[in-house]
Amino acid sequence: MDPNLLTLFKLSLILAVNMLMTRGLSDADGADQSFTQRPRLLQCNQTLLLLEMERCGERFSSDMNHVHPDDRCNLTHFIREYHVFSFCTEMNAERIGCFWPNPAVERFIISIHKHFFSNCSLEHVFIDPPDDTLTLLILVPVFLTLAMVVLVVWCSKRSDILA
Repeated sequence: MDPNLLTLFKLSLILAVNMLMTRGLSDADGADQSFTQRPRLLQCNQTLLLLEMERCGERFSSDMNHVHPDDRCNLTHFIREYHVFSFCTEMNAERIGCFWPNPAVERFIISIHKHFFSNCSLEHVFIDPPDDTLTLLILVPVFLTLAMVVLVVWCSKRSDILA
């Protein structure tokens, strides 16, 4: 094989590889945009969004009908159904071209929560302790910290005297 032809072949191969590698690093064609920077091609259609949310809600309602009403306040009994509902709302909102969550989706999710989880409340409602107890709980760590600082300073001065 001709040495000039071999050199030309090597040079063209090096240029082709270099062009492919730098094209992958370039953002000129927009192929390497991250998920958060991608342009929105669709406008959010609120009517279609609400129809899709209703469809997700109907599926969630049918799934929740299989959960006993006494178990609806315990998330472990319906976590899978709630995950499917949340995933459905998110994917449909993004497919339609809407942000998720957005005010319309939030209102719909709140209405679902009011319907299914309105009777759920904390059994133990926590209240603030009495003022005397609260004062004691605040002051004890403060005084212990001050005492430790005084002790460290006193010991460090004493070691200087003993040395």
